[in-house]
Amino acid sequence: MTRIRIRIRILILYYSRHGATAELARYVAGGVERIADCEAVLRTLPAVSAVNEAVEAEIPKQGDVFATPDDLQSCDGLIVGSPTRFGTAAAALKHFFDQTASLWLSGALDGKPGAVFTSTASMHGGQESTLLSMMLPLMHHGMVMVGIPFHATSLGKTQSGGAPYGAGRVVGDDHKRALSSDEKKLAEVLGERVARCAKVMGMAMAGQ
Repeated sequence: MTRIRIRIRILILYYSRHGATAELARYVAGGVERIADCEAVLRTLPAVSAVNEAVEAEIPKQGDVFATPDDLQSCDGLIVGSPTRFGTAAAALKHFFDQTASLWLSGALDGKPGAVFTSTASMHGGQESTLLSMMLPLMHHGMVMVGIPFHATSLGKTQSGGAPYGAGRVVGDDHKRALSSDEKKLAEVLGERVARCAKVMGMAMAGQ
C-alpha cells in the first residue's frame, strides 16, 4: 500500500518590538524544520496604537508579513511569541486573538498542538507568567499544549531564558544581550516537539 505523504504547516505567530522575540522565533522555526515534511511559517503582528486613527501599513517595510485569522485556519500547529508586558503578553497579541471568535465557534484550532515563547529584559521580568498567559487563548480554542520537558538538558542548565511552559530569552535592560546556547537549544526543542505532535496528528487524520 502506498503511504500518503503529508506536508505539515506550523504557524509561528509573534509580536516583537525591538527584534528580540523575532530572533527567538527563527530558532523555533529552525526546530520545526528539522522534522521531515514540516514547514515553519513565520508571521508577525502590528503594534496597537493609543491613537485610534493610527494604522500600520498592510505590509511591513521589512521582516515577516502580518498575520491574519486565515493563517490560523490553515495551520496544523501554532507557536505564539510575545515580549512580556508587566507579566503578561503584549496588547498586540491580545488584540489579534480578540478577532478570532469565528474560528473559535468553528473549532478551527481544536485538537491542534500549540506552544508559546517569550523574551524579557531581566530574569525576574515575568517570563513564566507571560508564557502561562499566552496559553489561555490557545486553550480556549481547544489546542493541545506542548511544553519543554526536563529531559531536555538545557532546561536544567539555563541561566537565563526557558521554562517547562515554553522557550524564552533574557535580553538585558539595553536589549543587547545575545541569545545563549541554552536559549537557542530550548527554542529549537520547542519547535521540534510541536512539529512532531502535529505530524503524528496529521498522519492519524490521514489514516496512516
